[in-house]
Amino acid sequence: MSPWPAAAVGDHRDAIDTPALILDLDAFEKNLSSMRAALSGTSVRLRPHGKSHKCPEIARRQMALGAVGICVQKVSEASVFVDAGIPDVLITNQVVGPAKLPHLMELARRARIGVLVDHAAQIDALAAAARAQRASLDVYVEVDVGANRCGVAPGAAAAELAERIGASPALRFAGLQCYHGAAQHLRSPGERAQAIATATRSAVESKAAIEARGMTVAIITGAGTGTFPLERDSGVFNELQAGSYLFLDGDYAQNQLGAADVHFRHALFVLTTVMSRPGADRAIVDAGLKASSVDSGMPAVWQRDELRYGKASDEHGVVTTPHADSLSLGDRLMLVPGHCDPTVNLYDQIVCVRGERVEAIWPVAARGALL
Repeated sequence: MSPWPAAAVGDHRDAIDTPALILDLDAFEKNLSSMRAALSGTSVRLRPHGKSHKCPEIARRQMALGAVGICVQKVSEASVFVDAGIPDVLITNQVVGPAKLPHLMELARRARIGVLVDHAAQIDALAAAARAQRASLDVYVEVDVGANRCGVAPGAAAAELAERIGASPALRFAGLQCYHGAAQHLRSPGERAQAIATATRSAVESKAAIEARGMTVAIITGAGTGTFPLERDSGVFNELQAGSYLFLDGDYAQNQLGAADVHFRHALFVLTTVMSRPGADRAIVDAGLKASSVDSGMPAVWQRDELRYGKASDEHGVVTTPHADSLSLGDRLMLVPGHCDPTVNLYDQIVCVRGERVEAIWPVAARGALL
């Protein structure tokens, strides 16, 4: 944690210390409204992913606009949001190990908590822990719909797990997790449509196999920022887990938009300062690997197409410049991170700016919540 904050409420944006994580509130609020409008008039509900922002204040704003709850990836993330008053949290992950299960059950006694399974042993462990701590929780069967990460095969394998969940009084079979993560970053609308058509068929097959055993599949949840209109219009999915739509990072911005896709705005930036000008062709900024994730590529320089952020080390970023007078010491640049989720996790606070002033400072309360 930094010994002093990057900014205070009321500061002019020129007074913000760098590097800092900046949220353009006008763009952020437009993105919230655009998602709400995209689901208006449908029966499909939104459960946005909290791992994108790790910020309870943002979760509260999402729920104020109709979200039913949030998703997270870790039990410790869920704990932060439950402590902040978020009443409905789905952990879109498997929870395994005797160290985690007591924490999970403690949360389940205070809020509605969901978790995923893809193996019978996970169900048995959850059931035993829930009985021991007099808790109950929602359990979803995760189906591998094409991402080749977690999940069981569609159909009979999913039905067997659902039946096992239903046999435990302490567990509630809540539905199916059918998230296709790899599809989110397929660039063309046709590629994304093909991938989600496959995912939808897997969801339908699994739902039919479960219902053939006399059980109800109330929720089929999944989707992300790159594909959610496809799941929304599928007639199969009834809950969406999009998260990055709030910020629109550099990687998502590379997706080609289809006719039904929603145009979101860049809202999240890393503010950085030129701290060295060692040559006519390059400038060094104070935002490096510890200021912006580069797993999805280097950040882009916002509204300065002639500049290229080409290389990063721990505390330095190298920006190539076309001519000697394009940048000077002390100049400030806004960077669009390639991947918003891990970038947010690098900061203690989000500096929220409207126009030229800092309007709010929001803690990234779940930063580092990896357990």
